[in-house]
Amino acid sequence: ILDDSLLDPKQNSFLVSLYSNAKGWGFAALDITTGLFKVTEFYGDDRESLLQDEIEKFDPKEIILSESLETDCNKPTCLNDREDRIQSCENWTFSFKDSYRILIEHFKTSSLEGFGCEDMKLAISSAGALIQYLHKTQKTALKHISRINVFNVKNYMLMDQATVRNLELVKSSEGKRRNSLLDLLDLSQTAMGARCIREWILKPNIDIHLIRERLEQVDFFKSDLLLRQAIRDQLKSVHDMERLLGRISLSFCNARDIIALKISVSVLPNLLKLLNQSNNFSLNIFKLEWDSLESLHELIEKKIVDDPPLSLKDGSFIKTGCNPELDQLKTIARDGKNWIAQLETKEKERTGISILKIGFNRIYGYYIEITKKNLDRVPVDYIRKQSLVNAERFISPELKEFEERITGAQEKAIELEHEIFQQTREEVASHGLKIQKMALVIANLDSIISLAEVAHNYNYSKPEISEGTDLTIKNGRHPLIERIIPENQFITNDTHLNNADDQIIIITGPNMAGKSTYLRQVSLITLMAQIGSFIPADSAQISIVDRIFSRVGAQDHLHKDMSTFMVEMTETANILNNATEKSLIILDEIGRGTSTFDGISIAWSIVEYLHGNKGGGPKTLFATHYHELTDLASVLKGVQNCKVQVKEWNDEIIFLRKIISGGADKSYGIEVARLAGLPEKVLLRAREVLLNLEKRKFDDVGAKKIARSKEEVLKSQLEQGELFSKTVHPAIEELETIEPDNLSPRQAMETLYHLKNLI
Repeated sequence: ILDDSLLDPKQNSFLVSLYSNAKGWGFAALDITTGLFKVTEFYGDDRESLLQDEIEKFDPKEIILSESLETDCNKPTCLNDREDRIQSCENWTFSFKDSYRILIEHFKTSSLEGFGCEDMKLAISSAGALIQYLHKTQKTALKHISRINVFNVKNYMLMDQATVRNLELVKSSEGKRRNSLLDLLDLSQTAMGARCIREWILKPNIDIHLIRERLEQVDFFKSDLLLRQAIRDQLKSVHDMERLLGRISLSFCNARDIIALKISVSVLPNLLKLLNQSNNFSLNIFKLEWDSLESLHELIEKKIVDDPPLSLKDGSFIKTGCNPELDQLKTIARDGKNWIAQLETKEKERTGISILKIGFNRIYGYYIEITKKNLDRVPVDYIRKQSLVNAERFISPELKEFEERITGAQEKAIELEHEIFQQTREEVASHGLKIQKMALVIANLDSIISLAEVAHNYNYSKPEISEGTDLTIKNGRHPLIERIIPENQFITNDTHLNNADDQIIIITGPNMAGKSTYLRQVSLITLMAQIGSFIPADSAQISIVDRIFSRVGAQDHLHKDMSTFMVEMTETANILNNATEKSLIILDEIGRGTSTFDGISIAWSIVEYLHGNKGGGPKTLFATHYHELTDLASVLKGVQNCKVQVKEWNDEIIFLRKIISGGADKSYGIEVARLAGLPEKVLLRAREVLLNLEKRKFDDVGAKKIARSKEEVLKSQLEQGELFSKTVHPAIEELETIEPDNLSPRQAMETLYHLKNLI
């Protein structure tokens, strides 16, 4: 698809080809609209999960598989949801030998060593099959596909699809771009910049030098408002140079596409002048790569009119002075109007018919029209051409000669214009490499200035990128949520994690208090820092994170026969099997999809596993309602407890949203249920059950007394007031409920120890 109206200008449109053997996967992705061509390979036990993550990020519009793989049981499960996008090709299409030959013929090289993929047999098989498929379907040269970009997923921060979804990186929880991180950070002026920012978000960098370079650039443009605005104003005139080149190279363009490219190129000298106003060293990367493409601008300026028609069919898009023969033909066609007017005057005088007129239509050509009442005056040399109700149309020898001459000139002029246009199109396409190079420079510049604009608009600060292991954030804010609440109303929070004394933080507190927001906030701030963005915090010291893992929120995969709990366990297993010491993990309410004791047991063992026998495991934030987990801080070095601060006031709870040291002693679940509007009868019964559970009341057969003495407990609740009313000491209250005659010796001993703990 090359039609702009069917493409998302802010997202690449990839075609993906996959090939595998027993050891790994070859992956090739190509956006024919821009010429972007990427390849990689996946090996190891996690190869399919890595493949799945990349397919999610590339979001291909079409996927090419070999016939055997398309029907093979080894087909990746991640393709099950994309069956309608799969195209199967003959197995020989993926032959390494043929693929290698096709690629070196396409790039006109003797080997693929210059692209860095000479020994990547699986990737070469995928890439060659892809080029062959495009030759078959497009039936045209693919000159704008000028190079292969080899990438390694482990050179970027890795994020699985659950993390991309949970952090709302490119789509919100509603599945829309609005209110996502991409929506926040993308203030780009060009389509190329928008696609660049999207890629940065999905592939944050782990190269500390590149991150620091971007941060310096953002810092410079953030501090220079006038220069930033001047560059943004110029960028508004830059069209999508990559996709314009794609249409031009594939002969899918019209004259307006070439003019749009000329307008874009005309901005380049002005942008360079603006950049040269500063000697800041961080801008050198743009200046050194700069090419103002003057010769391309001169070529288009000379040949194509500034405001060409949309269609090429009727001509009038080549400039006067471009071709002498064309100019002569146009003169004949233009002067023909004057000649017709003179002939009409002459024939009126010759025939004496004052209402004689000469006209033209596409079917009959030129004609002389005479009303029927004047037919007796028609000269003998007129030849009847068409009869109308009230008139007759004729042609004269002189008009016929003119028609042949003028029609020939017009047809030849249009034909010659098409020839000149095709020649011009090929000349423009020959600048493809330079256009692509400058499109990339513009995309990066636009992205950096977009991040600077965001930093200025929301008062973000520059993070310090550290080579150590600390992750320290001072007064951090959630970048998405702070946008949708009143200004300065967001409650800030600090964070400190490392691989030693603060490796795992257990966070307790009631629902709606802000635990999940805090978890996402820390992850988003870390990710933003590693794409080179300023962050919503007073300050931060961020060590490089190689992966972010997120298990937040509940989601059923019923169409995959997976319950909420199964999804939770599957995603948690992926985390435990792939996390490293440099990873950041956020876990929210692990174990809640099963029984309480099962959930506590699983959550407890997960924390122990992440901690490791000797510590030094991944930095982890673990939010839970299982208060028992707070005991881990006393037995595992590096595990700390934090809670969300809550205030009890006038029989209500107030969420203060502040993360402080220590463990919570209440969950306030019933109060949250009251805020949600549950019926009072349900709340009263819930308090009764909770009271029995907390007091460990037993009946005469030793079972917990949840369903017994309902009226007695309800009466007690009503007499004592609401949950936050003043009560007697818990030990006294407990003693009043004990019935010694109904306790077995073992129950009596347990009750005694329980009372001792209450004092």
